[in-house]
Amino acid sequence: MIESEKVAILGGTGPQGRGLALRFAAAGVPVVIGSRQRERAVECAMEMNMSLPEGSAMIEGMDNIAATQTAAKMVILSVPYSAHDATLESIKAELTDKILIDIVVPLAPKNPKAVVMPAEGSVTEAAQAMLGEAIPVVGALHNVSAVTLNNVDQPINCDVLVCGNNLQAKKTVMELIEKLGVKAYNAGLAESARCIEALTPILIRLNISKEVPFSHAGVTIAPPVH
Repeated sequence: MIESEKVAILGGTGPQGRGLALRFAAAGVPVVIGSRQRERAVECAMEMNMSLPEGSAMIEGMDNIAATQTAAKMVILSVPYSAHDATLESIKAELTDKILIDIVVPLAPKNPKAVVMPAEGSVTEAAQAMLGEAIPVVGALHNVSAVTLNNVDQPINCDVLVCGNNLQAKKTVMELIEKLGVKAYNAGLAESARCIEALTPILIRLNISKEVPFSHAGVTIAPPVH
């Protein structure tokens, strides 16, 4: 991927999408954030641009369909699980020749310490089933805290597990993610998302526990030190 390629983040006005937009723009990747309400996206983009360091790429705001159309190759879906399917249906026709990066986790209603997986096994697999095999879906960034993403003065404290059925699409997404200064790992086919997405409520449980001296922890792959 070349630096000038614009990335769309649908749900870019929410905590996770906002943090990703700031970090990608600061890394030199142009971003367009999408929202159901264009005015909200435009206002949010203006606010974020004012906070970016000198030399950053620009962030634009559009409605979800226009943002998807504007993306050069990759579209990140960062909406609440309750809006996942409806958002995909609304942009499906615009995803031809693009890669969908699905970062949504099916957290249980009113209980973020549990998941309710869709019938397909994971949100990543459900998205692939909805879109068909012609549009590659890559699951990624499921285990990174929104607070961590928005704390742009500090590096991201974890690795990123990436899964999907299209190898080239995964490699393209991994290259994009590593622009954020993190290590991305190929975690296998889309079915691996069943495990990766299910890690998020475990991390949430740990992070809110009074028995540990930290919060907003993530997953790190630890190679041998010898």
